[in-house]
Amino acid sequence: MVEMKFICDRMLGKLAVWLRISGYDTLYVGDFVAEDEDKFLIENFRDRLLLTKDRKLFAKARKIGRHAILIKSNDVAEQMKELKSFGVKFQIVMDRCSVCNNFLRRPTMEEALAVLKEQELPENMLERYELWFCENCRKLYWMGGHWVNMVRFLKKLEE
Repeated sequence: MVEMKFICDRMLGKLAVWLRISGYDTLYVGDFVAEDEDKFLIENFRDRLLLTKDRKLFAKARKIGRHAILIKSNDVAEQMKELKSFGVKFQIVMDRCSVCNNFLRRPTMEEALAVLKEQELPENMLERYELWFCENCRKLYWMGGHWVNMVRFLKKLEE
């Protein structure tokens, strides 16, 4: 099975984050410097499904044979429901950074301590939580209170 890969326009930043949390390789145009974003989205990363809220961009993409989905809702939960109809599964996978899309890994003790200190987080997190690390943005992830909120949000989506 081929894994779905996405690129999202500027209006779909929250959706891009949820796709990354769910383990999908997802680029976000806001992470790139592009003079003409529409042209950039149409001409680059052709191996990815373009997700957009822009009707004109969607029409341009389809006209040249670019695979694209027009997202209609402004609400991220509704956007996720729209994608579910195309076979996208939302779950918490934690193998990609929600900020930059790089793969996560377990941090070394030195990395974890350095980031905890930088971000003024308590050292007891090392004993309390399983940690994941993005070496690109130097961000730590763990199963804290936000995790419970994410699980609750995904359960609501299923209802």
